[in-house]
Amino acid sequence: MFAVVTIAGQQFRVQANDELFVHRLSGNAGDSVEFSDVLMTSDNGNITVGKAVNSIVVKAEIIDHSKGDKVLIFKKKRRKGYQKLNGHRQSLTKIKIQSIA
Repeated sequence: MFAVVTIAGQQFRVQANDELFVHRLSGNAGDSVEFSDVLMTSDNGNITVGKAVNSIVVKAEIIDHSKGDKVLIFKKKRRKGYQKLNGHRQSLTKIKIQSIA
């Protein structure tokens, strides 16, 4: 069984025992979180979409908070002597899907 769920503004296809990185969630490591914004479920080929998925909840556990890889942003205007280098590291949360019920 899998589900398509919205977590922190992004859509993910999740199954039980999946581990994934999402944008930073509030809570500490070991806390349990629930996601009720389920868009679709599939159970052995039986696809459920629409109002029927309103009662389905995806339960997950926060494993760790971390930062992603650094992304470098380099700006330059030729022949003007202008160069600018910026970096950014996204704050992420690693979660493990416990169940889809």
